[in-house]
Amino acid sequence: MGTQESNAITGGIAGGMTGGAGRRALLGAAVLGAGGAVLGMAGPARADGARHGAGGVGSLPKPTIIGHRGASGYRPEHTLGSYQLALDMGADIVEAGDLVPTKDGHLVCRHEPEIGGTTDVAAHPEFAGRRKTKVLDGVSTTGWFTEDFTLAELKTLRAIERIPANRPHNTLYNGRWEIPTFEEVLRWQDEQTRERGKQVWIYPELKHPTYFRKQGLALEERVAKLLRKYRKDRRTSPVILQSFEPTSIERLNKLVDNPLVVLLSSADSRPWDFVETGDPRTVADLVKPAGLREIASYAQGIGPTLDLVIPRDAQGNLTRPTTLVADAHKVGLILHPYTLRNENPFLPANFRKGTDADAYGDVFGAYRTYFATGIDGVFTDQPDTGLLAREDFRNG
Repeated sequence: MGTQESNAITGGIAGGMTGGAGRRALLGAAVLGAGGAVLGMAGPARADGARHGAGGVGSLPKPTIIGHRGASGYRPEHTLGSYQLALDMGADIVEAGDLVPTKDGHLVCRHEPEIGGTTDVAAHPEFAGRRKTKVLDGVSTTGWFTEDFTLAELKTLRAIERIPANRPHNTLYNGRWEIPTFEEVLRWQDEQTRERGKQVWIYPELKHPTYFRKQGLALEERVAKLLRKYRKDRRTSPVILQSFEPTSIERLNKLVDNPLVVLLSSADSRPWDFVETGDPRTVADLVKPAGLREIASYAQGIGPTLDLVIPRDAQGNLTRPTTLVADAHKVGLILHPYTLRNENPFLPANFRKGTDADAYGDVFGAYRTYFATGIDGVFTDQPDTGLLAREDFRNG
């Protein structure tokens, strides 16, 4: 997920056919063809319902458990160690990774282009002069940026834990893994599929596409080129692509046939591509029926923040679910909201236990509440917890 999510965590959230026609026919027919009966089901039956059609995304268990940046609750995020652990735990999909470019045009996996908080770059005196202040999607940001490094230079760095105050145990693994490239991830995916005898799925996100396109480092074409190279650009390919910028997803829709997902931040926010083009719409407009119908014309799903599914009150407690799940399903869109984490600070207030920043709250209760809304899957930093929660939900 993107900067939008980081801001939400810190401050709380206010509120065969080209161009995708084949994907829409497959997923849309599955959602609508399942009929109101599936949308109306409650409890375990809803969790077992296959709403995406045969093959492809339809082959994934429901609700789908997506390893957020791997198993980032236990390892520094966006490392092969984190991705591997997510698979070993049984995650249905691994979000590998958040894609940003290098100076020489390679795609690497980092939460953000600014890498001061996720690598040991600050400990490298040879790169001290690379520290800069830039405006990233309207926000003044100081640090080191991937687009100022060649791939060879980035490979001299090592990953570190991004939120050590919440995950002090993860710092044990600081320095163990390097920054992976997207091409390395695609090869890893194939290796793991062969070794496990089971298809491994990944869920890359394109980060700040407008920002990078203005620098001559367009992401969509680079992603499409690599997917074509590894024959993973098809409707049934085990690669779902996502972005917070709807126009980036529209552009991808013309380049590849992969399932596509539009990420949605807080209701009062505007996608940065909308800001750049003067489109006045907010996320609140996009989650209305008309906005969802438009998204369904070029994408197969949405990835809303969990607060768009069930808002929180002023005290941070969950309130009543919105109509988003039903509205999205009516137009054939799947929903993979983000992000469930075990630690207290990231849970709704009514599911927290104590005040320790790294202590676990009643995350199983939170899963149960969100699953009951009918979501098709969820991003989680602790895939093992998500899988146990799904088992509980199915067993009633």
